[in-house]
Amino acid sequence: MTCDARIYDMDALVREALETGFSQAGELSMKALIFMPEVREMCSADKCRQYNKNWRCPPGCGSVEEAAQRAAEYSTGVLVQTIGRLEDDFDYDTMSETGEKHKKNFAALVEKLKPRYADILPMGAGTCSICETCTYPDAPCRFPEKSVSSMEAYGLWVSKVCEMSSIPYNNGPLTITYTSCCLFK
Repeated sequence: MTCDARIYDMDALVREALETGFSQAGELSMKALIFMPEVREMCSADKCRQYNKNWRCPPGCGSVEEAAQRAAEYSTGVLVQTIGRLEDDFDYDTMSETGEKHKKNFAALVEKLKPRYADILPMGAGTCSICETCTYPDAPCRFPEKSVSSMEAYGLWVSKVCEMSSIPYNNGPLTITYTSCCLFK
């Protein structure tokens, strides 16, 4: 059964996100979706080694202007977070495990929501890693219905999005927080 997303229960969406395994969830302030070329420019520093190598990263995912146009079609959203507790500032194992848990839970949440909402725009955390090697730019994406661009790839300053949505981004010392969102029409 497909549901009209304009008739939604945000409390139920938040509960479902928490039941899926997220540490925090809440309503996304649509006013927080400020698409910034400066954020996209940070991607070009290629610290994650995916810039110009992945369909869901810049420049393969399209321009900031295209991202803003795509998101403008949506009227509401939910923000989800996974928080990891670190043993010390160099606890890379927990950082990595928390990131993987977040991606797994986000994919599960999106799959649960898609049958009920006619159109959903998921924005993840980090680069798409469905395929060991992306086909970019030589062939089309193998999984266009499952692959997701990150909030940063869209040009969003994640900490500002959280702040404007009244959801903490910094969850205290020795924590790491991964954030994603889903937009609904």
